[in-house]
Amino acid sequence: MKNNTVLNHTTTSSSRTTLNILFALSLAHMFNDMFQSVVSASYPVIKDNLALSFGQIGIIALIYQICASVFQPVFGVLFDKRPTPWYLTIGTASTLTGLLILAFANSLYLVIISVAFIGLGSSIIHPEASRLTHYASGGKHGLAQSIFQVGGNLGGAIGPLLAALVIAPYGQRYMAVFAGVAIISMLTKRPIVKWYKARIKTIQSPAGKREVIHRVRLTKKQVYYSLLILLILIFSKYVYTASLSNYYTFYLIEKFGITTQQSQFFLFAFLFASAVGTLLGGPIGDRFGRKYVIWFSILGTAPFSLLMPHANLFWTCVLSILIGLVLSSAFSAILVYAQELLPTKVGLISGLFFGLAFGIAGIAAAVLGNIADHNGIEYVYKFCAYMPLLGFVAIFLPNVKPLRNGSH
Repeated sequence: MKNNTVLNHTTTSSSRTTLNILFALSLAHMFNDMFQSVVSASYPVIKDNLALSFGQIGIIALIYQICASVFQPVFGVLFDKRPTPWYLTIGTASTLTGLLILAFANSLYLVIISVAFIGLGSSIIHPEASRLTHYASGGKHGLAQSIFQVGGNLGGAIGPLLAALVIAPYGQRYMAVFAGVAIISMLTKRPIVKWYKARIKTIQSPAGKREVIHRVRLTKKQVYYSLLILLILIFSKYVYTASLSNYYTFYLIEKFGITTQQSQFFLFAFLFASAVGTLLGGPIGDRFGRKYVIWFSILGTAPFSLLMPHANLFWTCVLSILIGLVLSSAFSAILVYAQELLPTKVGLISGLFFGLAFGIAGIAAAVLGNIADHNGIEYVYKFCAYMPLLGFVAIFLPNVKPLRNGSH
């Protein structure tokens, strides 16, 4: 059997969960998503500096999301077939380049080039880090993905806060500060590089070739049917998430008359709540089944999303926090569920689902930006409030439990 096929094998449930590597991967995810959210939270500053419309902001978000999504499945296949410890560092180097360009961008075209570099960096980091998280889990896939995802959510929450403290008061050029943070991020990946080098050598040894693949009791038709349902759920979650991550600050500024800096603190509250919810979702999925986490996470958001467009500032903040807590566990549960459907294609699944999440969010950002230009930002939130209702399709998912003997 070829080495690249062997690398797709999952570890047995008795394998030791490598917690220090999981936390290092979570830290890598935190830095990556912090840079992403700094860019998104800086849209009002960039819009004012360059006199852009909501539609142009939507185009910037679309280009970024395309670069951060379309290439993810491609990179995922590459990482499965040609493993190397240096992919995460390469991804961070691309992000560093984009941040430096963005700091001094004085035209729409330079902004687009900068976010393309940042997007490519993210499209490398997400599937590779998620794949390595799977390998370091020791069979506790839900817990491992929660640790990994909570890093991303914390980074996403810290980003707007840092943007409020650094970019909003001092200007776009202070984006260069985050380029310096990207260098620090590259240095923190050294333990992952060392661990993965050792893992590659171990898997290439005769003992490593005896790892067992855990399969599920589903036919190929049921697997594809389940993947289709998961795609619908990804669509529902990320269309609604796009309205919050890209336009929540604009919504608060326009409806309640608060400042840009104040709006970024509200965005921080939502994103921090998302980080807390993510940490809870994985272990609950390991214990009770991912299907129920997915179902509750998306459909359970609907009452809060439907109320939020009609709430005052205080209750808007409260409802957004509740939405963050409930909705945030969905993606890690969906990703692990899909990985258990196709356990020999972990890199491909990671890239595909991260890519779809980013792609749907990018297209939604562009569409919602145009809707906001023509119908107002409040209309966007009234329209998107119905998206979590699509979560009802999760009831049709089969219960997935990998076999421990590796056979059907």
